Amino acid sequence: MSAPAGRPAAIVFDAYGTLLDVHAAVARHAARLGPAAAAVSALWRQRQLEYSWIHSATDTYEDFATLTARALDHAMAAHGIADPALREDLLAAYRRLDAFPDAAPALAALRQAGLATAILSNGEPAMLDEAVREAGLAPLLDAVLSVHPLRLYKPRAPVYALATDRFGCAPGAIAFVSGNAWDGFGAARFGFRVFSLARSPQPIEYGLDRLAEARIASLAELPAMLAGAGA
Repeated sequence: MSAPAGRPAAIVFDAYGTLLDVHAAVARHAARLGPAAAAVSALWRQRQLEYSWIHSATDTYEDFATLTARALDHAMAAHGIADPALREDLLAAYRRLDAFPDAAPALAALRQAGLATAILSNGEPAMLDEAVREAGLAPLLDAVLSVHPLRLYKPRAPVYALATDRFGCAPGAIAFVSGNAWDGFGAARFGFRVFSLARSPQPIEYGLDRLAEARIASLAELPAMLAGAGA
């Protein structure tokens, strides 16, 4: 991994899986799902991402809320669960995901150090706004950027350009933080300084041992790494 490159113009975060716990929706209704709860949550997330990649690869688009609902339908059907009320409750819970415990303190520390903070997400604007507000993160962010106006998904390059356009800087001035390795790879290829988040031990993917500036186990590591860099 390369040496630190100085104080960034902005710290840009992925939302789902980085600041927001994508498994929190199922966790709230685990008793109703029974023994299949963990498997349903994992398949829901897997299909949600796969659907976004296929749409981008084929230059077609449906918004992330639609893909999220479609992925849940698949996950429930795959496990033989037919419960319309539970489906609606899970989708509602997904719009109000819990923030990871390290999210708000890290954002607050970065803001206190005078650094701009933002989200860059596949989420469509309404679901993102609700999620950020309900998680208590809205006051800690300078911008919430959605792919929706582009009708493209990560890891397409124009998505990452939303951040450089918003902050009026070159890619190398953006520190990008993601708990999704494929997203980190796309961001690194675009030219961002990538901080690859792995809250639990897992193999390094996509060459991020070479492409990422750092691999972190918690967002709590970021303020010390970035707030004083080059100051």
